[in-house]
Amino acid sequence: MPKPSARSKARRRALDVLYEADIRSAAPLEVLHVHEEQIGSTPMNPYVRVLVEGVADHAERIDELLETYSKGWSLARMPAVDRNVLRIGSWEILWGDVPAPIAIAEAVAIATELSTEDSGPFVNGLLAQIAEVKPRLALN
Repeated sequence: MPKPSARSKARRRALDVLYEADIRSAAPLEVLHVHEEQIGSTPMNPYVRVLVEGVADHAERIDELLETYSKGWSLARMPAVDRNVLRIGSWEILWGDVPAPIAIAEAVAIATELSTEDSGPFVNGLLAQIAEVKPRLALN
C-alpha cells in the first residue's frame, strides 16, 4: 500500500478539525487553533489551515450546493464524517488548486475508510455532480 501523501494527511487532519467543530457546534478556526496549540513545536502542514479556512470562508455556499445536489439527503441526515468530507472535497473542486478527479478520489478514499459502507459511492456521486456543474456556478 502506498504511503499517504502530505496533502492526503492534511485532508485527514482538516477532517478531524471540521468534524470536531461540527459535532461541538464550534467555529472551525477556533478548533483549528486548539489543534495547533496541542501539537506544540511540531509544525502542522500548512494545507490543513488552507482547507479549514477555505471551508469556513465558503461554508454557506458549500452547504447550499450540497443540499441542492444531494438528491434527497439533507446535510443534517448525512453522517458527520460524510458531511465534512464533502465540504473539503467541494472546496477543493470549486476554489482549490486540486484537479476535480483527485479531490474526488481523495474524498472517496477517506469516506470509504472512515464512514459507512455506502459513503464512498455517495461521496463520489455528489462530488462528481458538483464538479460537473462548476462551470455554471457563480463563485466568489
